[in-house]
Amino acid sequence: MVRRFFGICFALLMVLTAKVAISAEFIASFDSAIQLEKSGAMTVTETITVNAEGDRIRRGIFRDFPLTFVDVSGRRRSVDFSVVSVKRDGSDEPWHTESISGGVRIYAGSDDVTVSTGRHQYVFTYKTNRQIRYFDDHDELYWNITGNGWIFPIRSAVATVTFPKGVVPEDVVVFTGPVGGTGKNARSSVDNGRLIVATTAPLGAQEGLTFAAKLPKGAIDPPSADQQSSWWFSDNRDYFIGFGGLILVFLYYTRSWLKVGRDPAREIVVPRWDPPSGISPALVNYIDNRGFSGQGWTALSATALDLAVRGYVRLDDLKDSIIIRRTEKPLGKEKLQAGEAELLKAIGGSGDTLIIDKANGEKVKSVGQSFRSSIEREHRGKYYNSNAGYITVGVILSAVALVALFVFGSLEPDTIALMIIPISISVFLSVFVAGFAKTLHRGRSLVSKIFAVIAIAVAAFVGLSILSSLVLVLASSMIEFHETPMLFAVGGIVLLNILYFFIMGAPTPLGAKMTAGVDGLRQYLTLAEKDRMNMAGAPQMSPQHFETLLPYAVALGVEKPWSRTFETWLAAASAGAAAAYSPGWYSGDFNSGSFSDRIGGFSSSMASTIASTIPSPPPSSSSSGFSGGGSSGGGGGGGGGGGW
Repeated sequence: MVRRFFGICFALLMVLTAKVAISAEFIASFDSAIQLEKSGAMTVTETITVNAEGDRIRRGIFRDFPLTFVDVSGRRRSVDFSVVSVKRDGSDEPWHTESISGGVRIYAGSDDVTVSTGRHQYVFTYKTNRQIRYFDDHDELYWNITGNGWIFPIRSAVATVTFPKGVVPEDVVVFTGPVGGTGKNARSSVDNGRLIVATTAPLGAQEGLTFAAKLPKGAIDPPSADQQSSWWFSDNRDYFIGFGGLILVFLYYTRSWLKVGRDPAREIVVPRWDPPSGISPALVNYIDNRGFSGQGWTALSATALDLAVRGYVRLDDLKDSIIIRRTEKPLGKEKLQAGEAELLKAIGGSGDTLIIDKANGEKVKSVGQSFRSSIEREHRGKYYNSNAGYITVGVILSAVALVALFVFGSLEPDTIALMIIPISISVFLSVFVAGFAKTLHRGRSLVSKIFAVIAIAVAAFVGLSILSSLVLVLASSMIEFHETPMLFAVGGIVLLNILYFFIMGAPTPLGAKMTAGVDGLRQYLTLAEKDRMNMAGAPQMSPQHFETLLPYAVALGVEKPWSRTFETWLAAASAGAAAAYSPGWYSGDFNSGSFSDRIGGFSSSMASTIASTIPSPPPSSSSSGFSGGGSSGGGGGGGGGGGW
């Protein structure tokens, strides 16, 4: 009984195994007829007989064909390719193509038709050119017959090559196996001028059959001058599109900058002890930064401090929060400047408070938006033109250049993916250069500094790009060396957009005049005491003078040197005066550390304290086949296929 039981199990196992073997999908035969013309053009007819079982082959099969080859100089070149016809079982078959990495995929079949199980014969006919390689002593047809990308095993493969009349191969080598393999499971023979290459053993999935035929020099006509020119433009279209776009964007931005981006003649800067035209500290910050710095919180804190000095509010305890309390002082006939009214409105009436801490983050955010909007509504475009329209056109022009490169160029998808590297470098470098430009904002000649910034940007970008490109070329085989310059082109376009975003804007004549006044105020606030005393007509230092200009010092970020100056004056005025000084507009701990540290510390910390209360936003190969470098998968042709 036991023996009989095991016998039945063995029989069932054999049946199941046989069924799996019978139902497997495979290529029964792969027959390729290749007609090589004297001009080098080729017509290839591939007859592929498959066994379909409805697994991977449901609607038909697909054939992948590469659209590049490696020439004698080792560079990857584009080839001509066109489909003539696709047939199944002797009848025309619907087909369509789609682009794949480095080639084209030809689908045989249609979405609404399912092929029956069993044997089916597919015939692909296509034309291709530029597959001949011209060496000094011979011409060569190095051809991958089947391709090494098939997901099915191939039981037999044969190729018949018909050469131009009178042309006979001088030598033939064959290769089988996976890409790079040098197997010899194939034979070749020449019969009546035709070359026949056939496998002597089945090919597994991802294995292929390749041959190289050495032809007499001159057997195949070299390309004509017109054809060479056409191929040259095709091979270098990436350079034309990429660097052409870079030059076009550069010329556009440069012309636009010369037209609207150059600063007007700069006013002479002289130290002054009052703000130009009596403008508020917030507006000083706005003009000095050509917009608000620190998202406007520095301007808001300077405004709060100014209102406190003028007696309209009182500041309480700046350690863990900021409490702005409205005093009983009426506005009277004094007209508040933009932003000041919004802040007092947010605080409320006499005795009301605005508490700036985490718990009130949403309210503080709303107050900040109203504060900034009120100032921008009144002063937008008055002191500074951002020239956003010119930037928008430049961005559109850059986008068109990049889209043209990616759509009409021949870059590999892997190379396009690697473009993130020069783009990231360009963004980082541009922000760095913009920060450097900002530090030069207060110098003598703006034009010379702009050119200095551009020179530094270009030099640094070229250096970083060369370094990153070398790393890419040495550490990755994902891109071709000749595609590396495209990294420069794309990175350069991105760099120009970011760089000109920062330098395209220009102050108006009024803005230039006000900027000179603001720079003069900054000079006065940072002058040494002896230099200030030598100024004719300068007011004497006093607590009132110090407190009047303190909000402006905060707006300009120079509150610490201004406070040190006042501390020095206090020490010279009377012994212990610094320790005795206590501002009437502030209540809290004001007695630890030096005076300049105390006054400068809490003033500058106001903006960071305000900003910290705002809720965070939600997360959001070139050798000949006869020089020892040949292998399966080399040469032209190739590809692979599968079922769909």
